[in-house]
Amino acid sequence: DRISYVKDIGVVFGQRSQLWWDVPVIDSFELLRDIYSISQAMYNNNLEELTELLNLSELLKTPARQLSLGQRMRCEIAASLLHSPSILFLDAVSKLAVRDFIKQLNQDHKTTVILTTHDMQDIEALTNRILLIGNGSILMDGSPEELKQDAASMDEAVVKLYRSFDEKEGR
Repeated sequence: DRISYVKDIGVVFGQRSQLWWDVPVIDSFELLRDIYSISQAMYNNNLEELTELLNLSELLKTPARQLSLGQRMRCEIAASLLHSPSILFLDAVSKLAVRDFIKQLNQDHKTTVILTTHDMQDIEALTNRILLIGNGSILMDGSPEELKQDAASMDEAVVKLYRSFDEKEGR
């Protein structure tokens, strides 16, 4: 039942684009509207909100190939949210404006954001719950404060967790 599940998921990964390279961003958005069968009213509402929050008005008529990486990332995030998914998989969001948007998205729309990153600054800035996964096992499930309680920094805490996991596994 893949099609019904996909309607609740948005995905932004750095190496994979939802924007067509040679066409204006707005054309890619309109194609996504049709692919996801988004009603015109929902599309207009979401497009207006995302354009304002992500500061896209100057970018909508620009082909994706002419955008900077930061501009393209903001457009990719908007593309992944046009259909109002309840879950967003997001790969690295180190720009401050994007971080603020992700926090607001979670707060206003209760969208669950699953962030895949190795950037501890992203983690500290955005999360209130961390699941640290290693070798297919959950090493830790808790708050950033719990992770850092016995360490000077997030980086040190993660290293300690992985080392203790390796010791338990006899590596």
